[in-house]
Amino acid sequence: MTRRRNDPALRLPEHWSPEQALAVFECLQALRAALWAMYGEQAQQAWLDQLQPEQEMPEFDPDEPF
Repeated sequence: MTRRRNDPALRLPEHWSPEQALAVFECLQALRAALWAMYGEQAQQAWLDQLQPEQEMPEFDPDEPF
C-alpha cells in the first residue's frame, strides 16, 4: 500500500478483495445514514459549536474608551 502525505493514520488491511472492501464501504454508508436519521440535527449543532465556540460577551462600559 502506497501512502500519500495527507492519508489518514488509519491503516487498512491490504489483503481485502474489491468485494470485501465494497462490503465494508456499504456497511459504513448504512451506519452513516442511520446516524444521520437519528442524530443529524444534533450532530450539525455539535459541529457548529466546535467550529464557533460560544464566546462570552464582555460587559458594556459606556465610560471605557475605545
